[in-house]
Amino acid sequence: MNPEFNQLFTFFQKHLTLSKDAENAISEHCSVLHIKKNTDLQTIGQTCKTIYFINKGIARIYYFKDGVDITESFSFENNIIARVESLFTGKPSRKAIQALEDCEIIAINSTQLFKLYDSFPEIERLFRLIFESAYVSTVERIESIQFHSAEERYNALMKESPNLLQRVSLKHIASYLGITQVSLSRIRGIK
Repeated sequence: MNPEFNQLFTFFQKHLTLSKDAENAISEHCSVLHIKKNTDLQTIGQTCKTIYFINKGIARIYYFKDGVDITESFSFENNIIARVESLFTGKPSRKAIQALEDCEIIAINSTQLFKLYDSFPEIERLFRLIFESAYVSTVERIESIQFHSAEERYNALMKESPNLLQRVSLKHIASYLGITQVSLSRIRGIK
């Protein structure tokens, strides 16, 4: 197996231990991509047919609303990023995935991956667990917007990702938090 896939399979191991046959079957549908900073892996209007795992770097999912660039989520090293709504519906996405740093990414062809589910129920179970975890994170994010102040959301984000300010622009952080850069500066000034 390609040594560049080691981090991916370590990530899988946190969810479920796969047989060597299942690992080999998945690795046949993986490829390593080197993406330059500020490059879109997938553009708005494209149908998502790839699940990405970030070996190195940071990526974000973003969209435009009333002409404003809004960050929906960040993904860091040792994490998956995909536009799940497009992946499962087969419809073009209104969102894009962008590298925020030079990234080394493992691309998993989802069409081929999903075909493995019948032969390897453990692969289906693994990805069900991964997608369940992502769903819970999405619900928690929505609830944080519903129930927490901007300052509380900022503090939680800094606790979860302490190096974020060194790696991501303030405009992306502010849009992720649902506030203006001026409000973000005010919150940061309180610290």
